[in-house]
Amino acid sequence: MYSKKKIESFTKNSYRKQIAPLKAELENADAVVIGAGAGLSTSAGFTYSGERFRKYFFDFEEEYGFHDMYSGGFYVMNMEPEILWAYWARNIYINRYMAAPKPVYDMLYDIVKDQNYFVITTNVDHQFQKAGFSKERLFYTQGDYGLFQSVNPAIRKTYDNEGWVMAAMEIQGFIKDENGVFQVPEDGGLLMRIPTEAIPKCPDDGSDVTMNLRSDDTFVEDEGWHKAADAYSEFLGKYQDAHVLYLELGVGDNTPVIIKYPFWRSVYQNPQAVYACINYRQAYAPKEIADRSIVIDGDIGEVLSAFSYA
Repeated sequence: MYSKKKIESFTKNSYRKQIAPLKAELENADAVVIGAGAGLSTSAGFTYSGERFRKYFFDFEEEYGFHDMYSGGFYVMNMEPEILWAYWARNIYINRYMAAPKPVYDMLYDIVKDQNYFVITTNVDHQFQKAGFSKERLFYTQGDYGLFQSVNPAIRKTYDNEGWVMAAMEIQGFIKDENGVFQVPEDGGLLMRIPTEAIPKCPDDGSDVTMNLRSDDTFVEDEGWHKAADAYSEFLGKYQDAHVLYLELGVGDNTPVIIKYPFWRSVYQNPQAVYACINYRQAYAPKEIADRSIVIDGDIGEVLSAFSYA
């Protein structure tokens, strides 16, 4: 039986041959288009169940019986708004304003920071900017946990929610530690609701707000969203016939039309382009571009950490 050390060493060695051609493409490509899905954040430790869930939602679990943040979001939809927003304050805080448990985004940035890159992502946790990626080279297609939008369809704006989230965490009894991170008090005493007057409202007309997350046609594509979309389109157009590496990270099959299919099509149409996919148990490429594809089946964090060994 392998020891843990031997297993870790074997993992790094097993990626070495696969990483070598990817490193060469990164060094030689005229442009790198990074497409990131939920698998990247999962690799960075943004899990919606287990220890992270129990630490911040133990009281909700005991009271209402759900066991993960995703299910909880649906469970509280029809509850009193004071409870719903207490839940969402916690959810937003740990998935948007806390640092990622693992430095996967930082490793990715170190690898591509000197390249001519652009990022398109369906993730809504803001981790690219936290890791140092330029805001001008990011397109968050599905929204941002850090933004609210009005339920009034006439208001096509978004609103930063950081101040509200921090206040709502304090109201529930969370205490900041020496690093400024909210922790559960030692006695575990937390409120599972916020006062009615603390429920967030639209600053323009006082209407209710909701998360700026794409779930239906009410999603607000604000000025910032359109600016990022235009910048992404311009980047793709500028390099459509160049040596481009389309690097797909953790994109599943739930919304393939946003990243996966466009990447495949772009590589198929451009003989100089290369497709690379790093994903755990979902890494593959169509036969039409197989000869210009680099496919690595594995945890993204483990693969990126092996770059220094390749």
